[in-house]
Amino acid sequence: MQNRLRTLSAACVPALCVWLFLNAATARLARADEPAAVSVVLAHVTREPVAQQVHAYGVVASAAANADTVSLPYIARIRSLRVQPGQRVARGAPLAVVQADPSAVVALTQAQGAQTLARGELARTESLYRDGLATQSQLASAQKALSDAQQALAAQRALGVSAGAITIAAPVGGVVAQLTAAPGDQLQAGAPILQLIATNANAGANANASAGADHVANVTLGVEPADAMSIHDGDRIALHALATGLDKATANGSIVMVGASVDTQSQLVNVGASVPLAGTSFIPGTHVRADIETKRGDWWVVPRSAVLRDDHGAYVFQVAPDEKAHRVAVSIRVENDRSYGVDGALDAARPLVITGNYELTDGMAVRATKGTAP
Repeated sequence: MQNRLRTLSAACVPALCVWLFLNAATARLARADEPAAVSVVLAHVTREPVAQQVHAYGVVASAAANADTVSLPYIARIRSLRVQPGQRVARGAPLAVVQADPSAVVALTQAQGAQTLARGELARTESLYRDGLATQSQLASAQKALSDAQQALAAQRALGVSAGAITIAAPVGGVVAQLTAAPGDQLQAGAPILQLIATNANAGANANASAGADHVANVTLGVEPADAMSIHDGDRIALHALATGLDKATANGSIVMVGASVDTQSQLVNVGASVPLAGTSFIPGTHVRADIETKRGDWWVVPRSAVLRDDHGAYVFQVAPDEKAHRVAVSIRVENDRSYGVDGALDAARPLVITGNYELTDGMAVRATKGTAP
């Protein structure tokens, strides 16, 4: 009996070994068919205001609305000039010293004399009227004569005429663009003395004190016709100087005008911006680059590397708590050099795959690697 058992055991051992080998091989093959976890880099996703940036180039103070021509409403001779072309001046700073023409001074003196005479005549007529020696019509005529004389004198004084030297002050703060007169010149009424470019468009003498005064273009830009369609009044703008040494100079403003046609010379669409430049390094004639924010809205902000595309459109992968990647369809609304602003059913609590997403399919297991955003 024992001999037969030993013979049977000897015969079964090879078969058992073969079964164990095949079972182990089958298990290895089964594990090989299972998808391995893909190494990915993750980042948090947030929804925040973001805009499409349009780049444009132009020049400061190219709009004529910023030019303020300084002149006199009476004949005068230039005694001296206190400024030079290109000089920056503050509001109220002396620009020139002039002397009114004798004829203008005589007109002022005559108006003063006429007022004195009319006032005396009215007093005499009132006295006669009280004594019954003047009529109501005579009194009314004397009152009108005084009123006319007062108005004539007020008009002369409004011209700023006076005897002796008269200092002309800057009506706004700005930069002297050009001088059109020289010391010794005899200027007719209204003849220009100099041209002043306001450094702050909102302070210009040509800008009204009404609400419209805040919408004066002091920077003219050229944009591609395709980009002009997305630009609207009120869009934010950041100005950067192109000149060497001013590369760090910036100023912020807004769009106030978008052209409706293509410039025949530049083949670009002209866009006007209002940018407060007081206290900055931007002087008239400075060439600038502008970053214009268009299509501004609240979107999911994702790195460009996170967005993939196929026949079904754009999509991203987010990682669920089970450490599996899930595809989410998105629509690209805005873009810039580093990121997209997208719309879609994203979940702020789930991390976004920003590297390694090319290897993923929906539902695939992932493993975060070094470089994962906190």
